[in-house]
Amino acid sequence: MKRKTQPVVPPEILEKAKEAISSDRLTKVRKCTVCGSDSEPAGPEGLCWVCRRLKISAWRDIEQQMPAQE
Repeated sequence: MKRKTQPVVPPEILEKAKEAISSDRLTKVRKCTVCGSDSEPAGPEGLCWVCRRLKISAWRDIEQQMPAQE
């Protein structure tokens, strides 16, 4: 005979957690302005993480080349 287990988390807390998850899923996913993949909705540039890293590394390369040209 199987025992029916009681839920560990109260139903009110489970319902609040489900609502929080569903509201997170409803947020709009922005597309990267460079490659079109998903990007962070809060990002001001509209870049995905890959394009953002490429941009940062390009800035570093330019900064390293500047003193050599002068």
